[in-house]
Amino acid sequence: MKVLYELSGIKHKYNGRLVLDIPRLVIEEGDIVGLVGPNGSGKSTLLRILAFLEAPSEGTLHFNGMPVGSEGEPPRRDATLLLQDSFLLKRSVFDNVIYGLKVRREKSLRKKAFEALKMVGLPPEEFAHRPWYALSGGEAQRVALAARLVLRPKVLLLDEPTANVDEASAILIKEAVLRAVKEWKTTVVVATHDLLWLYEVAKSVLNLYQGRIAAHGTSNLISGPWRPINDGLWERALPDGQRILAVSPSSETATAILDPSDIVIATSPPAKVSAQNILSGRVTQMLLDNSGERVAVAISLGGVSLRSTITPKAVKELSIQPGQRVWVLFKATALRWL
Repeated sequence: MKVLYELSGIKHKYNGRLVLDIPRLVIEEGDIVGLVGPNGSGKSTLLRILAFLEAPSEGTLHFNGMPVGSEGEPPRRDATLLLQDSFLLKRSVFDNVIYGLKVRREKSLRKKAFEALKMVGLPPEEFAHRPWYALSGGEAQRVALAARLVLRPKVLLLDEPTANVDEASAILIKEAVLRAVKEWKTTVVVATHDLLWLYEVAKSVLNLYQGRIAAHGTSNLISGPWRPINDGLWERALPDGQRILAVSPSSETATAILDPSDIVIATSPPAKVSAQNILSGRVTQMLLDNSGERVAVAISLGGVSLRSTITPKAVKELSIQPGQRVWVLFKATALRWL
């Protein structure tokens, strides 16, 4: 695959505070990269840098093999950013969608606008002349997406695209994004807290924490407070009385990362196992990833939610389903400190 973005030694600061620190990141053409992590982890800042709306404080950014920022204008026309709350222009749906085309002095505006509206599930005959204020939240977000897709961008950057939309709109946004990747080889980078939606879309996932890439994949982040107990073990008490055991955190408030693949699921209380952590919870969500090879299982326990990944074969053998009580097992040493 062709390398589209290459970031080296990227650091970005706001008012002297370091908010992004990425030694190296490569994104290939046609890739779909997910960004996950808590608020303030640097997801939106990274998107703005990839959209060429901000230049990093330090480091080098290459796009399509060329350095960005050394000379000339950044290639902003190649990338477009869709925000969580994308405000529409105070005009019709049609005029919103064609605005970027008119700025670029392109032709066939009606044809291109209608195609974009169809991509996001909005029948042009019904929506093209509708005023901006006569749209639901989900419809408005889809119009904003259509206004970006109509440009056929090389890069589509999405910041919480499904945060304020209904389930039907979330599905239509997913289908439009995947179609752009398939038909135009559009590269997509999406930051979201909607992990199950992301699991259906992304080819790879970066877990950001305090401005750094903490892990690859939708790993679990478990924060303190931690309390020492014995033999080098520390515990994190959960609201329901259960506890998570870990080994030697760097501080009482440290955050650990737990890979979903390190979590074993059982449907009955296990006996004679070496794992120090055996906790009971209920399955809240299950979703087959876009490769068809893994199932993401979300389990609620003690006021927190953990995600495990297992094979479809294991799902069938365990016969698990949402709402079912299960036990999760993992070693104390499986938790890695950030």
